[in-house]
Amino acid sequence: MRLIWRRCGPAARLPGVRSVRPVLLGVFAAVLLAAAGGVAWLALGRTEAEAASEALPVPPDVPRLASGPEYERCLSLVRQDPDEARSFAEGWEAGGGGEGARHCSALALIALGEPERGAERLEGLARVSRASAATRASIFAQAGQAWMMANDGGRAFGATTMALTLAPDDPELLTDRAIALGTLGRYAEALDDLNRVVRLDPDRAEAWVFRAAAHRHLDRVDQAAEDVARALTLAPDSAEALLERGIIRQLRGDTAGARADWERAITLAPDSATADLAQQNLALNEAGPQRR
Repeated sequence: MRLIWRRCGPAARLPGVRSVRPVLLGVFAAVLLAAAGGVAWLALGRTEAEAASEALPVPPDVPRLASGPEYERCLSLVRQDPDEARSFAEGWEAGGGGEGARHCSALALIALGEPERGAERLEGLARVSRASAATRASIFAQAGQAWMMANDGGRAFGATTMALTLAPDDPELLTDRAIALGTLGRYAEALDDLNRVVRLDPDRAEAWVFRAAAHRHLDRVDQAAEDVARALTLAPDSAEALLERGIIRQLRGDTAGARADWERAITLAPDSATADLAQQNLALNEAGPQRR
């Protein structure tokens, strides 16, 4: 799935932690399949917290609340040694490190597997920071991502809504809030946000995938099929779009087509949460109606 990193923009992602987007697609989509007799079953992969806790490299740009060698060193330590980053940030803050030290300390907590504490600190920092509106929106966005890692969609929704008060037309923020709404089962509201996203940025493939899932949950399978087709036109090798199209095909009784999509998704992203979900769906198909 395409991810965009921007300096001081609302889309900035959490350094030192895995993007939560792909596994949240599985939660948002709630991999609902239809059996031959009309019975439905649910197959979910790992929770978002489990997947998001796996560390990935820091993005090249994060929202800047400070400048200078101390800040750069602390952010570098978040990716390399989060324990040391927390110690460094605490000492730096005690010596007058200000917002930069507090930001790094919150990110270190998240990288250490304490997303709730990190999210609370990020929210507090975003409220009082003297930085620009765009940078404060970025910090609220990071708090929202951390709340999703903590499996708290309600707090994620709140943090992302605060970010949107500062950057109301940011497609990434709208997508993040739609994901939070989806995990809360508020699909109609999620769809409202995703409709805005595709108006603002019609070439954003991930938004079409999420919109397809929202339509599907609202029993609008034909519209869901149109949206996922658009996503695959924009990104033919999107494993997430193939996962979703497989679900829609299964709902329509096209078992062979669903199997082909899930197998392709696994081939394209073999070590991902998307692949895990596709594999579960394949296993359920193989088990037959009596196991559903």
